[in-house]
Amino acid sequence: MKLFGTAVALLLFAIAAGPAAAQTRSAVYRVGLLAIGASPTDQTPFGAGLIRGFARHGLVLGQNLVFERRAAHGHLDRLPQLVAELVASRVAVIVTQGYPAALAAKQHSRLPIVAVQAGDPTEDGLAASFAHPGGRVTGISEISAELSAKRLSLLKAAVPSVHRVAMLWIGEDLGMSLRYKAAEAQARALGIEVQSLGVRAPDDFDTAFAAMMRTPPDAILMVSDVLTMLNRQRVIDFAAAHKLPAVFEYAFLVRDGGLMSYGPDIAEMFDDAAELAWRILQGASPADLPLETPTRFVLAINLETAQKIGLTIPPSLLARADTVIE
Repeated sequence: MKLFGTAVALLLFAIAAGPAAAQTRSAVYRVGLLAIGASPTDQTPFGAGLIRGFARHGLVLGQNLVFERRAAHGHLDRLPQLVAELVASRVAVIVTQGYPAALAAKQHSRLPIVAVQAGDPTEDGLAASFAHPGGRVTGISEISAELSAKRLSLLKAAVPSVHRVAMLWIGEDLGMSLRYKAAEAQARALGIEVQSLGVRAPDDFDTAFAAMMRTPPDAILMVSDVLTMLNRQRVIDFAAAHKLPAVFEYAFLVRDGGLMSYGPDIAEMFDDAAELAWRILQGASPADLPLETPTRFVLAINLETAQKIGLTIPPSLLARADTVIE
């Protein structure tokens, strides 16, 4: 009788759990990952954030979750072919990193898309509005104007005498161009002169550095896109050699040697992206999934770099930092 009672209990539990739980265990979900830079591994914020986010819904990579990974490695002309490969692999949704990747997925597929690090999708034409994206693209919107103002105000707090900032950005990425324009507008509002240094190829960095040698700025602000990220160490080394405070958007650039950064937690952004992708996998339309904004922002400061360039970070600013590298 005891065994019979146990069997009945298990049967009742299975009925209560319903078909959704059984489907999660038995179905295999295929998700496309498309990056403009390096391939997203399980250890990068891109991969790790998605793995954590999907795990909340019982999806385990290698069991009932498959990632089809494609990366352009800075060669944006390859994106259409990479999208075609994802379509051929029969993924149900594509999670993209960067505006060019999101645009390519939108133009060269009929699949739903979750866009991350693509600037403001409503400004760059990926989505119609925050509340109702209205097409096949939803995702995480970066509040560029607010973040630009915050970075520049933090720079002023660290270096009150700053009056000219060299901004490095790439003009071929609309999402990053809009971010640059937001930063430029905020700089002027704060009384900071902008030294605009657009780059489109690796050789352009030497031209930008030469311009800074002719007209020295008081600091550098690097807008993060595929080209500047691939050449980030050159920017960090130039700033160190010329004792220039360099401000970045993401904390890992400070761990690489940059002075300071302020921006969203990248892994959390992809965690949130996994939630949107999961809802799409369950039948939701991206047209009806409101765009989300980052919820956690990280201020990182590298005191070792500050010491090398002869800068003393005010204690009040250090007290506000989430990450301090000594």
